[in-house]
Parts: sequence; structure tokens; C-alpha cells
Amino acid sequence: MNDSVCRKFFSLRNSISDKLDNKKNYKITNEQPIKEYCTNDKCNNNIGKINAGCLFLFDSFFKDSSVFSYYTKNNINFVDYIIIWLSNMLSQIEDKKNDSRDFLYNTYINNDKYTNPISGVEDHYSSYKDLIDKKNIMNMDMKIISKLYDAFNTLCMLYIEFDEKSSDCKKYLKYAEEFDEKYKKLNKDHSITGNNSYNQLLCTLSTDYDNFKKKYSNLNCSNSLPLPTIEKCVQTFAHSSGQVSEDTSSSSSVTNKLFIVLSIFGAIAFFLGISYKYSLFGFRKRFQKQKLREKLKNIKKRMNH
Repeated sequence: MNDSVCRKFFSLRNSISDKLDNKKNYKITNEQPIKEYCTNDKCNNNIGKINAGCLFLFDSFFKDSSVFSYYTKNNINFVDYIIIWLSNMLSQIEDKKNDSRDFLYNTYINNDKYTNPISGVEDHYSSYKDLIDKKNIMNMDMKIISKLYDAFNTLCMLYIEFDEKSSDCKKYLKYAEEFDEKYKKLNKDHSITGNNSYNQLLCTLSTDYDNFKKKYSNLNCSNSLPLPTIEKCVQTFAHSSGQVSEDTSSSSSVTNKLFIVLSIFGAIAFFLGISYKYSLFGFRKRFQKQKLREKLKNIKKRMNH
């Protein structure tokens, strides 16, 4: 994260409100940044406004390949931030009759503005739709991810307000304490930490906060007003549940095959053992009969003499 990324999101928020008004609509306060992304230059409904905002963010980070290259080289997870913003917007207008997420996907994301190739970043994503599909956004729970939005905004304020020449250390401490409080609640929320995809978003915010603390440590006030230390986010590296399932299935398959082979050998050994036992028993029985016959012959001979 850096201040230029955060300014893109704040510019969007100054264009489209991130909360519904009394009439359950997102209010457009400055049409200029998003006008070109509205259908026929007009955003007449909430989904249309969200679509315009989403395209604005994608273009901000992907349209210019040099910008994309800069952010990726600096490990800035701007895609995670877009997911958090989108989830916050969609979760507020979600209803059972008209799933806003599916409506957005089917109506807008399947059209050419999302499916057109992204020039210069083909090694990463072929289109905005490809990015959305690879991130599995449409299978995520928007209401759960939206819980991260306030913490994301507070963290952005830290980056935007940061000035290496400023001596207003209390300002940074204020936002850091706000973020610390929000992060603690999120880190105790099992609906987030218990899911790898959602937990990964939380870990992104955690890493960004730690990176800000490194910037803050260069200021003179870092000793007199230290920022809160947050509990480190634990990342689970089973990034794909499908992969985990596949590995488990493969392991189980090998185990089953080994069990079958061992069972066959065990059965063969068992029957061979029985066969040997009975053949040995039969041999002893024949030997005893033969011995008895010889004794009878000897007795007869003695009687004849």
C-alpha cells in the first residue's frame, strides 16, 4: 500500500458515496471521474454506479502497463483492495430476490469492457473478467469481506496523511489506534480467520500496517509516541481448497491401494499356511498308519513262529 493507491480509492469515494442514502441509493457527488464508465454516460441505478466505480479502479491500476508493473514490483495488493471496496458496495444492496453480485456479473462483467485484453500484463491476467474469475470473487461472501472496509479506510488515512517532514505525531497515533481496535475485532472473527480467502485479505492489511510502522520509525516521534503493535496475522498456505482436496484424495487413493495389495498378500499367506498345516497333518497321519501296519505284521510273524 502507498498513498497514491489510497488516493485512487478516496477519489472514487468523493465521486460515489460508499453508503446508501435514505432512499437506499448511492449518491454521485462528482460525476467526472466515473462518467466515461457509465452506460450512455449515465449511471441510473446502484449496480450501474458500482460497475462504473469498479471499472475506474481497474483502469487506474491496469490500463497503463507501466503503472501495473510499478505496483506489482512493490508488492502492492491493489486487487485485494478492489475486492474489499466491491464487497462493501454490493453487500449494502444485497437482497434474496435480486442477487446484486450475480446481476453485476451477468449484466456488466460479461461485456467487452471486462473481457477486452489488458495490454502489457498478459503474463498475469488476460482481462478484468479473467482477474475476477481467478480471484474467485463471485463465490465469496460479500457481507463478510465488507467487514474489512472500515479498517482499510483507516489504514489508507495513515498513508495519505503521512509526511516525513511533519511533526504532528499525534495525528498518526490517532489513526493507528483506530486501526488497532478494528483489526483486533476482525482477527477474533472466525468467519474471517476461519476462511483462507478472507483471512488472506486481513493479512494484506496487517502487512500494510507493519510496513507503515517502518516508515513511521524514521520520524523523530517514533520513540516518544510508539504506534500500537498488532497481533501478527497467521497465513494458511492451503491457498486452494481444491488443491488440498486433491492432495488428500491422492493420498487416500495410494493408501487404499496399498491396503488392498497387503490384504491380498495376507490372504495368500493365510491360505498357504492352512494348506501347509493340513498337508503336514495328512503326512503325519499316513506315517502313523504305516507304522501301525508294520507293528501288526511283526505281531503276526511272532504268532506264526
